Formats: sequence, structure tokens, C-alpha cells
Amino acid sequence: MNTTEPYYITESKRMCEVAGMDPNEISRPKNFLSEVEFEQKRKSYSEILSVVRFFSNKLLDSLKGTPILVVVSDAAGYLLEIEGDETIKSTIEQFGIMPGSLFVQEDTGTNVISLSLQQRHPISLIGEHHYHTFLHEIACYGTAFHYTDENNLLGSVSLMMPIQFQNPLFLTMLAQVVDSIERELLLRKQNKKLNIMNQIMLSRTRNGIVITDENGITTEFNSFAEKISNNSRDSVMGRNIQESHLTGAYFKEVLEHGKIFKNEEIKFRDDTGNLIVCLFDAQPIYEEDKMIGAFGQFRDISDRYLLQEKYNYLAYHDDLTNLSNRRHIKKELETIIRENHAGHHRNLALLFIDLDRFKIINDNFSHSYGDKFLIEVSKRLRGCLGEQDILARLGGDEFIFLLKDFVDVDYVTKKAKEILQLFQQPFHVGEKELHTTASIGAAIYPDYPITMEQLMVYADNAMYQAKSQGKNRYVMHTSELLDVMMDEYMLEVDLRSALENNQFVLHYQPQVNNKTGQLVGFEALIRWQHPTLGLIPPGKFIKLAEENGLITKIGEWVIDEACSQNKRWQNAGMTPVKMSVNLSTQQFLTKDLLIFMEEMLERNAIDPAYVVVEITEYMAMEYEYAIDVLKQLKALGFGISIDDFGTGYSSLNYLKNFPIDYIKIDKSFVEGLMNNEKDSVIVKAIISLAHNLHKEVIAEGVETKEQLDFLKSHQCDITQGYFFSKPLPADEIEKIYIK
Repeated sequence: MNTTEPYYITESKRMCEVAGMDPNEISRPKNFLSEVEFEQKRKSYSEILSVVRFFSNKLLDSLKGTPILVVVSDAAGYLLEIEGDETIKSTIEQFGIMPGSLFVQEDTGTNVISLSLQQRHPISLIGEHHYHTFLHEIACYGTAFHYTDENNLLGSVSLMMPIQFQNPLFLTMLAQVVDSIERELLLRKQNKKLNIMNQIMLSRTRNGIVITDENGITTEFNSFAEKISNNSRDSVMGRNIQESHLTGAYFKEVLEHGKIFKNEEIKFRDDTGNLIVCLFDAQPIYEEDKMIGAFGQFRDISDRYLLQEKYNYLAYHDDLTNLSNRRHIKKELETIIRENHAGHHRNLALLFIDLDRFKIINDNFSHSYGDKFLIEVSKRLRGCLGEQDILARLGGDEFIFLLKDFVDVDYVTKKAKEILQLFQQPFHVGEKELHTTASIGAAIYPDYPITMEQLMVYADNAMYQAKSQGKNRYVMHTSELLDVMMDEYMLEVDLRSALENNQFVLHYQPQVNNKTGQLVGFEALIRWQHPTLGLIPPGKFIKLAEENGLITKIGEWVIDEACSQNKRWQNAGMTPVKMSVNLSTQQFLTKDLLIFMEEMLERNAIDPAYVVVEITEYMAMEYEYAIDVLKQLKALGFGISIDDFGTGYSSLNYLKNFPIDYIKIDKSFVEGLMNNEKDSVIVKAIISLAHNLHKEVIAEGVETKEQLDFLKSHQCDITQGYFFSKPLPADEIEKIYIK
């Protein structure tokens, strides 16, 4: 783990030490709300908790398969809700971590809840960042949330998980969730203010009264009626109300047919041009059974009407950019799709836009600066609107164009290209010049009926495809694209049962000593023997395994099977050679790795001298953690190899301090040996550097004699690649190497 920790964590741990806390003793909360106090607290936080619960549940749903806990506290540090993985929840309850307990640094030491409430930004508290050692196997991410208009602290939201599942992306996801929570809370607060204002205004409004005789001649016109209508009493009294252009038609129906009107909305403008909106009631007046006149009543609702109009505007518009929002887009889509289903053909398409570098801008210049940048982007996008188009901001850095009633489908691609061109010029925010690009997913409503949600999913999926293809481009949704995504989804479903159904197999690629020409080792490479799709290479399923949390179990199977096979070969008479096995990042960061490796040695009765563990440069970036684990693996007797050297974050410090035995030159450099001078220079430099540090060099991806001769001439120790052999299943290896 990186030795550099934020100052506030260092200060917190120092305070724990000064307070005399023992880091090896479990420090429990000392204060708990009574049952009554807890219910009162939750009741006072009920609306806030409902908002937090809505967005935190969405976060938990998006992280299914990851053991994670969401903890919500109030502003003082009392825990109000704990949701998520039941195993973690039951574990922490043993330490007194439960709803109603108070988390303060004085009682529980360095903890994510106290630090989140103290700091004005999201924080990470991972492993040894905790003061107490029993928390060193936990990764925590937390941030406070506020009423943003008053910066009024409300509480905190924290994520807890086993340390092997830590990922910096969790902090970004949590920050986005809290941003959504704060926006929703502010909107609800503003809505309450609007409702209160409506009530006050209605209580002050007086009714205007008009009374006529049976012929419609006005006999009463009170002062409030004068005020509302801006007509004087003298100008109305004695005149026939049926001549009024505002209410004459209503009174005519009342006097001639006895009709009753309630809450008729009447709009007109006064002498200064202001809009006046009234609710009008009218009914006949009877004396016994005889109609003797008519009664009319005005209630001025102008203020309420205008406030409602403003509320309706806010409900369908983004408060940052004043663009339409997701609710408005959905309403428009539902209307057009409903008309299409009714047989009124209307062309419809969506362009789903996501900015490519917005997170970098936010991280480097703050969220307020990011908001200003989004405003500038929205202004530029507005300039691209067609006459029938609607532009909306969905949230964050996501925008959407709704294209409707266009003549030719080419309009959709032309509009996508036009939007991409908008990002060729920099944006100016304050004195800074910012550059970004956009990824666009386009979906055209098909000839057959689909739902609004399906159309939005199509556009969203196409946008993610544009991201994966390198960004700064657009991708049109097609049935083929849908098939690819469905195939990937089905593959993920099958992957969950592949391990228990023994569908994985290993192939072994020989490694040859360049001086003697003798076999010195194998690299174990996994394949998936799918029951219907046949043999699937790792590039098709390893990423899925990483995403759904299966990679560690698969990695353990690979190590166990490869070492077991090596031992069987030794028992069968093969000259003992080394077996190289790859560690995934998640597996390397798992706390149980060393225990598993020890148990594996005992289970297979294999000498660790014949096992080489391969890690990537990326894993080594957590320097303190990596060097500790590698030293322990080395102490167990394993060989250590750095795989794909030169393609990641290369550091000479790794080579100097890590107990590395082998450096593997990535095949991308080997491929260019004979036609790219830079590749040959890099390869020679790696070999020279490694030998000076007394480490052996393995070149992978060797396919030609020329490449092999070059490597031999520059004293590369070991090679592997198709020039010698492709990776082979165990039975073919035995035919060649067991005599």
C-alpha cells in the first residue's frame, strides 16, 4: 500500500495514539440511542433516509456480486441504516457496529464516518489507514452530504467491503450517488417552500363577487371584483353582464338554462399587460322556485398559477443548464411512441452523448468548475438543435438529443457528426482552455413497436460501444450490436457455472533456454471448453470474470491444476521444470493469497522451486503491499516474474527492491524487433538492465528464427512463442516430453 496517507488520517491516528488506544484491541462504540430515541431520530430523518435509500439501493444493484455494505449516519455520527452484504453486517455487529450506535473518533478511533463528517470531500480509508489492526482487512469509502443551498451538514454515506475488493472507482461512484442525493434533497426542499408560498398567497386572496337580476343587469360588484377585473363599480353597475367578453357567455347559460359552473379558468390581461388568472363560479339565484338572478364569484389565482407554471418548468428542466431533463424526454418519447402505436407514423431517434474527459476536469478543477464547463457545453450543443429537436441533460456529463419528424434517416448520422465537430474547438471557462471529446450512441425507432425504455437502452448501449472503440466517435445501434451485447450477457451467465461444471482446461506453452536449447519450463494458460461454443480463449471471458467477482476462484483453480499437473509429470519421469502461473490483480490483492499458496504446496506435494508466480507492473503500483507479499512468496520458495514488462508503469525501484527472478519482455516489443529500431533498442536495454541486476530475461511471442537469433545474440536467457510451440493441452505435452 502507498506509504503516503492524507494528513487528516495521519492526524487522526496520532490522536488515537495520544489518547492511549491500543491498536490491537477492538474499540467499540460507547454510546447508543435508546429504542425510543432511535425511532425518533429515524422519524426526523425519514424523508432524508428515503432519498438516500433510493440512490444507495441503485448503487448496490449495480454492484451485485461484490460483498459491500452501505452505512448511513446522521450529522453527529449516529448510525441510522446499514444495508448490503449480510455476512459483513453480522460480522461488524459483533464489534458493536449497528444502527443506533455513535461513531466518534474518541470512542472508535480512526473511522470513515467521523472523517467523512469532518472533511468537505470524499475520502478513502483502506487497510492500514485504520488505526486499529482488526480493521486492516477492510476498505472504506465515505463522504458527507448536505443541504447544498445552506451547506448544512446532514450526515454521511459510507461503503465498507473486504480489502481485496477495493477499487478507486468506488469513491467516484459514491461521490456521484451523494451528488444525486443532495440534488434531490434540495429539489424537495424547494418544492416545500413553493407549497408554503402557495398557501400564504391563497390565504390573502379575496373573492370578487358579481350579482345580477333575472335579466342579467348587474346589481352588485364588490371592491375585490373591482380589484381583480380592473373595472370600476360605476362602470359595471346597471349594465347587462351578458355583454361582458369575459363572463357574458357563462351568465347567459346560467340565466337561460339554470346551468351551474365551478372552477372555470379565466385568463385576461390588465391595463399594464400582466396576466390575470381567475377561477370563476356561477349559479342561478332562486327565490322559492323562481329564478331571480345570478351569482358569480372570482378567485384570483394568478400568483399560484405562475408559481405552478414555474414548478412545472423546474419539473421538466435541468436546474444547472436549463435544458430539458430526463423526465421531459421520457414524456416526449411516450407521446410519440403512443402515436406510432396508434398508426400515426412519426420518425424518431435518440443520440446519447457522454463526455470523454469530464472526470479529469472535475478531479483537477473542482465540481463547481465542472458545472461551469457543463454550462458551456450545453450552450454549444444548443447551437446544433434542429427545428424539431429537443436537447436534454440526463445528469452528470450525459446529454441526449431527441430527433423527431425528420424526413431522411441520414439526418441522424449527419447530426451525430455535427455534434462531434462541436468538440474540435476548446472550451473557455474563466481563464482556462479545456479540451474534451464526446462518445455518441444513436438509436432510430424501428418499424416494429418497442418501448421507450428499450429505445433508450439501445442508444445507451451504442454509446458504450463508442467508448470501447476508442471514444470521440458515434456508433449506430443495429441488430448485430444487440446480438453482440446479448451474446456477452449470455456468456456471463454461463461463466458462473463453468467452474463447478469443470469446463476450464489448461494449455501449456514451453519455455526454452537459449544457450542449451533445453526445455526449462511451461507457462500455464487457461481456456474455457464451452459445451456449445467450443474452446474459448481467455480474452473472451477474463474481463467478465473480473467484473462479476469470479476471477479469484478461477485463478486459484489455475494455480492448483497447473502445479498438480507439473507434479504428475515429474512422477511420470519428465525432467523437472518450472511451471509459470499468472496472478490476477484481484487475486494478488486478496488477503488469503499466501494461505492459499501454502495449502496448495502441501496439497500437491510440489517443490516451490518449480513454481513461478507472474505478476504485472500494474499490481506492483501498490508498492508497500506488493513488496511485502512478494517477499513472503519468495520466502516460501516460489520464483517471481514480472510479466509484460515495459507496457505498464515501469519503475526501476521495482527492479531494485522487489525479489524478482525473471523479467518477461512483452511480445509487442518482440514483434517489432526486425522492423522497428525503437523496439530493438528497448529490448536490448531491458536485457542489459536485467542482467546487471542479476535477473533472467524471458522473451514471449517469438515467432521467427530472425527474432530468436537477435535475442540469442543479445544474451536473452529464455524464449517462448509459436516458433517453438503454441500452447498445448496436457496430453500433447506428454507425447513430446515424456519418453
